[in-house]
Amino acid sequence: MKIKNAPYITGTQINYYFICKRKLWLFSRNISMEHTSGLVEIGSIIHENSYARKRKEIELDGIKIDFFEKNKGIINEVKKSKAVEGAHIWQLKYYLYHFNKLGIKVKGQLDYPLIRRRKLINLTSEDIKKIEEILSDIDNIIAYKASPEKIESKICKKCSYYELCYV
Repeated sequence: MKIKNAPYITGTQINYYFICKRKLWLFSRNISMEHTSGLVEIGSIIHENSYARKRKEIELDGIKIDFFEKNKGIINEVKKSKAVEGAHIWQLKYYLYHFNKLGIKVKGQLDYPLIRRRKLINLTSEDIKKIEEILSDIDNIIAYKASPEKIESKICKKCSYYELCYV
């Protein structure tokens, strides 16, 4: 089962894979709670207002790129906070993987405008192997008949899916 009947795994699903398998499973069944979250709304405002002149979202095969600096060959992903930076890095590496499969060599950059931080991301051959394992694992997770167990993490209290796990 793929989200919204798309034949592709999305960048959001890659991100959720690293944050919470239950959140990934729920999202993949079109159960979306982001519309109820003030933090998601703040993130959307930051996303819309940061780099406004450069920003031209590109959508391709289930991925949405915040903006692309074609003169530098850099895909930019804008995030509110680096609290789950590992998930952000793998989401961006997934985008790089996608372009790599098309024969287009690009670099990635995570942009955290609120803390004025940027981080350059490259894709290695080891990353490609890991992404292919992750994609297989995501297919398995979203095929489960029942949701994975909830996690006990400090990030849960800020999660838009909190009520589905703890209330």
